[in-house]
Amino acid sequence: MKSIIKENPIFVTMLGLCPALAVTNNFEKAYMMGISVIVVLLLSGLIVGLIKKIVPDNVKIPVYIVIIGTFVTILEMILAKFIPNLYSAFSIYLSLLVVNCIVLGTSLSFKKEDKYLDVIKKSFFTGVGFALALCLIAIIREVIGSNTITIIDSLSSVTGSKIVFNVFPTNNVMPISLFAEPAGAFIVLGILMGTFRWIRTRKGGNNESN
Repeated sequence: MKSIIKENPIFVTMLGLCPALAVTNNFEKAYMMGISVIVVLLLSGLIVGLIKKIVPDNVKIPVYIVIIGTFVTILEMILAKFIPNLYSAFSIYLSLLVVNCIVLGTSLSFKKEDKYLDVIKKSFFTGVGFALALCLIAIIREVIGSNTITIIDSLSSVTGSKIVFNVFPTNNVMPISLFAEPAGAFIVLGILMGTFRWIRTRKGGNNESN
């Protein structure tokens, strides 16, 4: 569970920032990218957990990249076939999951003596922490930048309907378009990182005083 809060991949360890900046102007893209990362991490963890004891250290990186690349390619093929709009929206950032610091770094962090169940749990919760971080950034950016929350748009090719709603009455709120742009992603990310750091520092100070 500490991978979700105490060691959050984005807000604490600052890994995988490219998709955090690129796909978070829209809540749907954010949670779907998060789900994609969870799937890739979990499936990779299932395989890495089985073979980590027999893979020599000097070839771990290429072996794990092949494993991760296989699952990313399968995921790309599925999205391109059934949800082409979402596949296009992800652009190159879906392919970059192969060498994403979070995905590859998590696989490389496992030791030979780690228990198989622990490997699966860490893979899953790291993905969940990443997904929650993307969703938080996306909600803030989309609400401020567009005054909307997109639940289903690209997925309408599967669901048959769209769910996009305004958060505030449009005649009372003027969206700040800057937050829908890349610069807005840096602003929100910086504020959230600072907030998480302040919370950790405050908790650390309280623990010492107690």
